Amino acid sequence: MELYYYSQMNKQQQRIYQVIKSGLESLSLSFDVQRIDGRELSDIFYKLRLDCPEIFYAPTFRYSFYEDSTLVRIKPEYLFEKNKIIEHQKAMSARVEKLTRVVKDKSDLEKEQYIHDFICENVTYDKLKKQYSHEILGPLGQGVGVCEGIAKAVKILCDRLSIPCIVVISENNPEKNIKYRHAWNVIRINGVWYHLDATFDNSLGKKEVRYDYFNLDDKSIFKDHEPVIYNVPGCNDGDHFYYKEKKLSFTKQEDVAKRCQQAIKKGNVLTFHWRGGYLTRAVLEDLVHTIAERATEKNMHSQVSINWAQAVIRVKFIQECIEDTVKMEDAYEEENDMLP
Repeated sequence: MELYYYSQMNKQQQRIYQVIKSGLESLSLSFDVQRIDGRELSDIFYKLRLDCPEIFYAPTFRYSFYEDSTLVRIKPEYLFEKNKIIEHQKAMSARVEKLTRVVKDKSDLEKEQYIHDFICENVTYDKLKKQYSHEILGPLGQGVGVCEGIAKAVKILCDRLSIPCIVVISENNPEKNIKYRHAWNVIRINGVWYHLDATFDNSLGKKEVRYDYFNLDDKSIFKDHEPVIYNVPGCNDGDHFYYKEKKLSFTKQEDVAKRCQQAIKKGNVLTFHWRGGYLTRAVLEDLVHTIAERATEKNMHSQVSINWAQAVIRVKFIQECIEDTVKMEDAYEEENDMLP
């Protein structure tokens, strides 16, 4: 299990973290820790819950102290009664075991894709934002979740499969109409850290699994993600992005034309990444023209949707007599109302 935030703390913070963790795991109604500033205490509690998604049953706490005391008394606020927590723990443990068993002998990259695809195929974004959707209970138990719950679900599955994984939290940005924080993962594959945002791929992939946010480097992810609140390892490898790995990252118009012809012939949807320079409006117009030409050759029409920030283009070829269409996609579509 990757206790990343614990590893970044000083000795005093780590001692407090361990006492809180022990108290929560034993479902204690209250326990004492060394007295520190309330904001710092909240920070430790929050980071502990990012490190340990299996502690899904205690989202917050209250605390009190005597003026001259060196201790603070913590009173966790549990979501359920003790027996119900134990019941949920058993159910979650069995669920994680069952889900991960089928890929335990695969490579780390195959395990990562399995986890990503499971989220995209089985979890629906929870527009009502129920309390449990912020925890693993939502995605793994109810099939619904918001970004925090999804990122924690990815982490607990990675933990079980011995893949180092961190839940990352970014700031909100009211100026961009991003009202709430967002959560995703930083994951280590073959000794290298990458960004993985299963929530954004989930919101894009209404009809098929998308990989626009699968193993991105810092430069790519922060094109449409806000800066992180807590420092995380740098992700500097842009060469193992999914579409590059699958030879679906093109630099020439003729490559796009060729792959369009193949997709039409096989009746497939084509999703590709453009890295032939910046995806300007002029370049996009040329690409859309190329795609439409290939469709016309086969008496078909094209439906193009674009994830502009990540320069990913999805093309569907259809025979119905409609106009060729172009649509801008936004992974924030479902993700503008996240963490408080």
